Amino acid sequence: MEKTVETVLTDLDEALSARLLALRRWLHQHPELSFHEVETAARIITELDRLGIRHSYAGEGHAVIGYIDGEDASLPAIALRAEMDALPGEESTGASYSSVNPGVMHACGHGAHMAIVIGAAELLCATPPRGPVVLVFQPAEERGGGARVAIADGALDKVAAIFAGHVTHEYETGRIMVRKGAVTAQSDRFSINIRGKGGHGARPHEAVDAVVICGFLIAALQTLISREVNPLKSAVVTIGRIRAGSAPNVIAEQAELHGSIRTMDPDVREHLHHGLKRMVSAAAELHSAEIDIEFEAGYPPVINDSAAAAIAWDTAADIVGQPAVIAAEFPSMGSEDFAFYLQRARGAFVRLGARHPDWEPIPLHSPAFDIDERVLGIGALFFDRLARSAHERIGELTREV
Repeated sequence: MEKTVETVLTDLDEALSARLLALRRWLHQHPELSFHEVETAARIITELDRLGIRHSYAGEGHAVIGYIDGEDASLPAIALRAEMDALPGEESTGASYSSVNPGVMHACGHGAHMAIVIGAAELLCATPPRGPVVLVFQPAEERGGGARVAIADGALDKVAAIFAGHVTHEYETGRIMVRKGAVTAQSDRFSINIRGKGGHGARPHEAVDAVVICGFLIAALQTLISREVNPLKSAVVTIGRIRAGSAPNVIAEQAELHGSIRTMDPDVREHLHHGLKRMVSAAAELHSAEIDIEFEAGYPPVINDSAAAAIAWDTAADIVGQPAVIAAEFPSMGSEDFAFYLQRARGAFVRLGARHPDWEPIPLHSPAFDIDERVLGIGALFFDRLARSAHERIGELTREV
């Protein structure tokens, strides 16, 4: 049966709950951007020292990695991962623990993720697990693929499987989403640079208007999705930033479009790349302009290992009750650099409901995003139990496929 949040949290010591709340609020108040998580790393190290957990840290821009030996240090390790970085943006929550760093906020809940993993670590230290547990606090999930830095720092050394979670308003607090297979999409970015011919706003015939070309491309690119991609295969093309023009009466000579592509299917991804190039070339010919496009490969899709996902599912059912465990019908079109870990080790990525039943849903990355802080205790209990369960079922995670 489904458990209430209050029932789940009766298994958590009140003093630990208070520590997690204080830690999350401090982290939320002191957000730092990707590869600059200096104060954040220092606070995490303070927590690890408090728990007597040995750790490694190569300095700014690197991961903080904690090591819990367990009863048998010779066994393969289970890793738990949390992100340290925040996003650019001004917070609008009005919370007493709002960001004190102007222009930076934890709009994606990473402060909660760190507190959850520290909570799990405290539980694991109180009653040692069967084997080693590695705690990975990585930099730069939002920008730069900090997972690759964490891997280079040794995050996956002797690790059999790695697990991570993400808070979300998609589900109410007390629910956990676990999915086998694809969880998030492939992401790519692109930049389109347009060079027309500037001129006076009163004499458009003497110019090549880069702003008009922008408008043409913005509308035309969407037909790649609506008319060239199988409707049963998910894909998104988004123009997220435009730079053009200098004055109302000046025809812009240059313009830039910056966007992203999200895909689940490699063939669809390839088709969209070719389609963008084709449309850019056609627009240049049509408008007598020079236009070029550059692509930047983003994060691969997160694809949960079936064995790791099964262990995560069973653990979630044990913590919150079977009815509160959700198998999402469709993967998210968002992206996550947790994918880089899963290219090298088994593992699973879950979502933790963090919306109070009385709240309206607020999307991640919104300046108004906040969490129902009861998720901290639920997450700590879940990852503590997950690390133990993974060790008990280590054969499922180490067998050949």
